[in-house]
Amino acid sequence: MESGDELRFDRGEATPERLKGQFSRLVGMTAVQTRRVASEALGRVGAHKDHFVVLAVLDEFGPASQATLADRTRVYRSNLVAILDDLENDGRIRRAPDPADKRRNVITITESGERRLDELGRVLDDVNDRVLAPLDHEERARLFALLGRVNGYLDDGFEKR
Repeated sequence: MESGDELRFDRGEATPERLKGQFSRLVGMTAVQTRRVASEALGRVGAHKDHFVVLAVLDEFGPASQATLADRTRVYRSNLVAILDDLENDGRIRRAPDPADKRRNVITITESGERRLDELGRVLDDVNDRVLAPLDHEERARLFALLGRVNGYLDDGFEKR
């Protein structure tokens, strides 16, 4: 696995100027390092990023079918089953037959799941604070807004333009 030093975007004079001008490289390397820090932090409390994602979706949008959860979380359906199994075994979610269609289940967050979501949120807030330490509050808000705008532009099919 790559170390943090191997993933540094800019090594000063050792980094060619052409590389320093590549947004995809900067964002990619930053994402890999940030993902690693978040995964390690979540791992220390026995969690995975998708546990947080699923619990957050259920908390905000309410009970959902597995298909709806897969769409909202963007977790591959095959991976989602294992995540739901973990959460159900820990009492964080409940699966029950859908009254409208007995062939599928409706997944609901439990009180334990809500507490776990709060805990994982605090862990990830700490990760954000550590990763974004060089930025003040306004810079952080601006970074989120700008990246959100770029992501929205890409998501809207910029290649068609």
